[in-house]
Amino acid sequence: MKILLVDDDTFLRDMYATKFVECGHEVVAAIHAADGLRIIEQDTSFDLIIVDMIMPGMTGVEMMEELGKIYPDRHFKFIVLSNQGQDQDIEEAKAAGAIGYIIKAQSIPSEVVKRVEEIVSGG
Repeated sequence: MKILLVDDDTFLRDMYATKFVECGHEVVAAIHAADGLRIIEQDTSFDLIIVDMIMPGMTGVEMMEELGKIYPDRHFKFIVLSNQGQDQDIEEAKAAGAIGYIIKAQSIPSEVVKRVEEIVSGG
């Protein structure tokens, strides 16, 4: 899969990117939502966009909504990877188009990769 990983936490972003690459995925990392939007403007061919909920400037949900406005005919697949785990956060993300929601604190990076693969494949 070709994945855009958007997270403002450098350590976590790099750690997750490394794990996805080790499992055979291509990863482009963005440091925040505006950076992710800029990357997508240049390349819309991502199979999946993984976003954090809380980032400076624009939340993950706002990024999903913005992409829906900019590319109304393009159906991006989003998974939220966040430490925000309240039911309200999960419902808000799903309403904005997320196909999955993973809470960082509940999974080690290799489990995150496995869970992402399961969500994308419909499992």
